[in-house]
Formats: sequence, structure tokens, C-alpha cells
Amino acid sequence: MSTRLKPYPSYKDSGVKWFGRTPAHWEIHRLKHVASVQPSNVDKKSEDGESPVRLCNYVDVYYNDRITADLDFMRATATENEKRKFQLRVGDVCVTKDSEEWSDIAVPACVADDVPDLLCGYHLALVRPRPGQTDGEFLARAFSARGVNDQFRVEANGITRFALGQDALCNALFPVPPLGEQQNIASFLDRETGKIDALVKKKERLIELLQEKRTALISHAVTQGLNPNAPKKDSGIPWLGHIPKHWKVAPLGSRYHVQLGKMLDTAKITGNHLRPYLRVFDVQWGHINTDDLPQMDFDGEARAKFRLNPGDLLVNEGGSYPGRAAIWSGGIEECYYQKALHRIRPSRPEEDSTTFLYYVMFWAANQGVFVAGGNETTIEHLPAEKLRKYRFAFPPLSEQLEIASWNDRETAKLDALMAKVRTAIERLQEYRTALISAAVTGQIDVRNISARPNPTQADTSPR
Repeated sequence: MSTRLKPYPSYKDSGVKWFGRTPAHWEIHRLKHVASVQPSNVDKKSEDGESPVRLCNYVDVYYNDRITADLDFMRATATENEKRKFQLRVGDVCVTKDSEEWSDIAVPACVADDVPDLLCGYHLALVRPRPGQTDGEFLARAFSARGVNDQFRVEANGITRFALGQDALCNALFPVPPLGEQQNIASFLDRETGKIDALVKKKERLIELLQEKRTALISHAVTQGLNPNAPKKDSGIPWLGHIPKHWKVAPLGSRYHVQLGKMLDTAKITGNHLRPYLRVFDVQWGHINTDDLPQMDFDGEARAKFRLNPGDLLVNEGGSYPGRAAIWSGGIEECYYQKALHRIRPSRPEEDSTTFLYYVMFWAANQGVFVAGGNETTIEHLPAEKLRKYRFAFPPLSEQLEIASWNDRETAKLDALMAKVRTAIERLQEYRTALISAAVTGQIDVRNISARPNPTQADTSPR
């Protein structure tokens, strides 16, 4: 913390293990004593006979500290009773009450603008501060603080999806300073978190620029080579353009074997020949997951057909990113792969390399080569017969290896830089959480540091 942030003059034992010592004049209350709590049941369906409304939904809350009029709210309908119960007002706090992770629950956002016909939607709870007693901006910050939020993590029930009941929300304990002090704390946190968020945005932009540079380096190397003075020729392929004159253009299938994986049939799994196999999820760009792999039967014939060898290139046939690829390095002794993944091997290893082809696939996917009809609608599958027909440019093997090695070195440098920036972002976000926690639990005294800004000038940047 900054040296100018001092503790309060006197403290007392709060009597709550989550908070420890709190300022002597603060109180501890259950949420239901300082705010009303109402889980929403307003769904996104539109029904005849109901009134048109806009819904503040889960993502609106999850990705924003504040609910403002410029957000793109979903259109739906609601009954008159739902409108009375869940119409949002300035100062209300919406809280996520469901999550896929127990550690990511009770995320808050405060309503900053008066938006007509805006209702609190399903998967959220509407928390309305009691006038003259609780400030909504302070309450929203308190939901994010360690100690307060820990209570919700403990109370979240579920296995594959976690949820908070009304009792868990209503009975959670909150530190409650006097109203004016709540407003001072909220104002201080508005300004300080705004500075942190601005730094995070700059670093996120730096990562974007480094990613763009990484893609550009790879693209230039696999289409132009490393010799800027090499004579060029027209490849005859519009999206490939001019290439070095001595490179050959050929269908992928004329230089590589493409083998689709084994169909998963759970009804035929006997357990007699169980072997681990890879799924689409396991193959990311340049990385293959080998932890906790599922198993299915591979008899002798299937083992001969689908076993992976070090150096095999695996390419996603389906999923959300057809063409995504990684090279199998032999992470486990024996491994196979499921249908929806292609295994690619050079027909003549003395002429071609999968390390070079990996970078070609990266370039092609980012260039939009595997996009249906040349438009922006990504195809759902990249079948083997289609993949074999794609024409690419191939230099001699020695040049393929040189290009792949150069890409390895240069991308490793950029990846290391991006890793450092991501670490810096993580530390800023940790500091942000620590600052909020310290302020709303009274570990620092900010009463004389700030006054609340004009709400129209408050930071509304995404969290």
C-alpha cells in the first residue's frame, strides 16, 4: 500500500473471523439488515400479453463494475409484478448468484444510470441498499472484498454448477461504516481502481500488439522466406500471392499423409484394450494436453492405425477453431487420437517437415484460409478430403527447417515478453483486489483523502 494510506486511530475485534479487527466506530451487519435481497426470476423469453422490457443479464454484471445506459441490454417481456419487483434504480447492486466455479461467484455491479424499463434478469440477485443507511457503490465494492466474498464461496452449492440461495446472500456479514464514510471509501476506490484499470488496458493493448507482431513474423516467413532478395513468382493462389521463385506450390495431400482419428463409440468400449486418446480440446496452438486423458478401446489393428509418433502434426477437424494445430512430442509413452483430429505425416520425410507445416497452418488459419466461401462464417469442419486439396507453398527441406527454427526463436522471444506483461497484469489485479479489501474492511483510513466525484464523470470502464 502507499505510505500515505494510514490505518484508523483505534480498532476493535469485529467478532467475525473473516474480518479480524475493524475500526472502533464501525458496525457489522448481515446484508438483510442493510439492504433488501431479491433473487430474480425474470427470464429472457418474450411472452404475449407481457410488457416489453430490457434485461440486465449475467454478462452485463460480470464484465462491468457499473450498469450504465450505454450497455447493449437484451430485449424481452415481463409481467407487471416482475416489473414492480425487479425494476432497477440508481444505486441498486446486481450480483451474480450462479457460476461454473465456486471461486467465481457473487460478482457485483452497481447501477449508475436511470434506464427506463431495465429489469434485473435471471441468474442475478437484486440488492437494494436501505436509504440513509447504505451506499450502493460502497456495497458493490464490499461484495468484491476478501472476507466478504469468501463467505459466498463457502456457501456456494453445486458440483458442475454452483449457486447461492437467498439465505446465503441475506445472512452474509458486511462491515458497515457510517454513510458518509461509505461514500468516501467508494469515491477513493473509484479513482484508484480507475488508475489501475487504465494501466491494465495499456498492458492488454501491448499484448495485442505483440500478438500481431508474432503473427506477422510467422506469416512473412512461411510465405516469403528469410531471404529478402530471393526472386519471386506469382503463386497462382490469390490468398498466397507472390512467393520465392524456387518454392513449389502443391496440394497438401500430395506431400503429406492425412489420417482422421478413431470414432468414439461408448457402447462398444469393452475395457479390453483401453488406451489414452486426445480430443479437440486437448490440441491448442503449439500445445497438447496429456493430463487426465480419457480412454477407449484400441485393438491391434486400431493401435497400428492411430498411434501417435513424435513429430506427428495434429490438426483440429472440428470444434470452434478448425485448423488449430500442435506437434506431438511424445508427452506420454503411448497415445492415440479421436475423430475430429487429423494426424499429418510427411509422405517423404527427406523432403518435408511437420515443424514447417505447423507454422503454415498457423498462418493459414489466421489468414482466414479455412473460412467458408471466403466470408466471415467459420466452417464447422475441415474434412480430410478438403484439407488434402488446400494448396500451399513449400521450399526445400533445408529451408523449411531453417524457417521453422527461426520462427521458434523469434516467437519464443515474443512469448517471453507477453508472459512478463501478463504477470504484470495479474499483479495489478491482485493489488486492485487488495486495495478494495483494505478500504472496505477498514484496514486503511481514506476519510480525508477524497470526495465523491460527479457521477457523470465516474469511471465506467469494464472490470
